[in-house]
Amino acid sequence: MKCENLVLTEEWDKVFDKSDKVHHEKVTFINRYGITLAADLYKPLDADGKLPAIACAGPFGAVKEQVSGLYAQTLAEMGFLTIAFDPSFTGESAGEPRFMASPDINTEDFQAAVDFLATNDEVDPDKIGICGICGWGGMALNAASLDTRIKATVTSTMYNMTRQIAKGYYDEADNADARYEMKVALNNQRTEDYKNGEYARMGGVVKEVTDDLPQFVKDYHDFYIEELGYHPRSPGSNDGWNMTGCMSFISQPIIAYSDEIRSAVLIIHGENAHSRYFSEDEFAKLTGDNKELMIIPDAVHTDLYYKTDVIPFEKIAEFYRENL
Repeated sequence: MKCENLVLTEEWDKVFDKSDKVHHEKVTFINRYGITLAADLYKPLDADGKLPAIACAGPFGAVKEQVSGLYAQTLAEMGFLTIAFDPSFTGESAGEPRFMASPDINTEDFQAAVDFLATNDEVDPDKIGICGICGWGGMALNAASLDTRIKATVTSTMYNMTRQIAKGYYDEADNADARYEMKVALNNQRTEDYKNGEYARMGGVVKEVTDDLPQFVKDYHDFYIEELGYHPRSPGSNDGWNMTGCMSFISQPIIAYSDEIRSAVLIIHGENAHSRYFSEDEFAKLTGDNKELMIIPDAVHTDLYYKTDVIPFEKIAEFYRENL
């Protein structure tokens, strides 16, 4: 297996400040579909011996220069070797066509990250965890249900993207007719894309805010579009996903065997997040005495993207230390 020679940005272009407590470098690895993934590796400056390691990804529509990088760098400051990776088809990672998502391939991306960490000379292969934010929280749980090398999983402000796409928010479109109409529209778009020789994009997060928009949509705008979290490679910040790029999510639900996860799981969500039900419902399916749900008082969905005084990093680090 040979990694594709990716062109990676070497200058610091994250939406968060660079830490002087960690070593940072760009790395690449390959998944089982032959797609080369780009990642930022963070390591404590005073690292000695083989370290526990964590792979971070998310949110859905973000790149590693936004949220997952912040999580990875902060956890590296706390003693872990970490990577924040761009999922297949996004950011600096390979994969064509661009701006696609897949329940299968994106779960594999997490497993490929574990492959990379398990074979890294600086990592203890028996102490590997993963961290998924927003839509990649669901992918992380799916990976944990499949990959026994993963010893601890943290999800933060999680979405189950297959549920949201197939059923709508709060399952309001959970009926055959609604799904049929969605499939008709998407398949018609496939015909147009093939005819035009290019893939139309969904448009990303709303560029202009109006009073009638739900608050969580305004919150997404404030992060992805404004200076706070904008990044030119982010699907959320630019023209969004390929319009038919998430089509397979309709009929390929993830986390079907979450009740069989034997490794430790910590699920974190904001009390006032519109997406809170995703985490609570998935937590209810988990079994065993090494699972924990943490609800952050007053927090909304995007607070857990960037607010370092809201994200419970000390709790996350403690969880990994106890379970890796």
